[in-house]
Amino acid sequence: MTTTLKSALEQFRLEFAGKIPPEIAAVMTRADDELAASGIAARALGAGAEAPDFTLKGARGEPVTLSKLLREGPVVVSFYRGGWCPYCNLELRALQAVLPEITARGATLVAISPELPDESLSTAEKNELTFPVLSDAGSRVAKEWGIAFDLAEELRPIYARFGHALPDRNGGSEWILPVPATFVIAPDGRVRLAFVDTDYRNRLEPDAVLAALAGITQAGATHVRP
Repeated sequence: MTTTLKSALEQFRLEFAGKIPPEIAAVMTRADDELAASGIAARALGAGAEAPDFTLKGARGEPVTLSKLLREGPVVVSFYRGGWCPYCNLELRALQAVLPEITARGATLVAISPELPDESLSTAEKNELTFPVLSDAGSRVAKEWGIAFDLAEELRPIYARFGHALPDRNGGSEWILPVPATFVIAPDGRVRLAFVDTDYRNRLEPDAVLAALAGITQAGATHVRP
């Protein structure tokens, strides 16, 4: 029986929950609730919208431009928080597993985080990723796509305690992260599928990406909301 990404994420969530002190868990839950209530998911780039173009550096410094990729076919864009996030690593590995099917549909897959190129390279290597892993300096693209947010103040010392001080990993002084999100972009630059969920433990199943690519030439758009 094939393990779904959802089941792998849930298994890790249960394991992690048993290791976190109650007082830290309470802070994390409070921050999660505040982010969900902010309405950021509803304001994010949605299906039918035109995806803002970008040029970002890959893990080895090579520039990658969305509009150039779209000349070759559809593009799948996956925003993740960083290589320090175990849920992100599970998602990236799941996408790598279906990469042959993505390319067979004439599409390109790219992943984006606010981390510095060295961190992106580390993420690509440890997960054995063969698709571009891009660095969104200052979360510029995440902001344009409507998914960037400031990490809650009370969470920052907890992240630092865990070794995840965002200014160190991302450069600069900001504590900004993207809401994990997946977009399927048609060659005309329009979003055909958008998945944006403020609960970082939830991710889009790769099968949904493949289904969107299979129907990319059909009229209409699919907008997935949690």
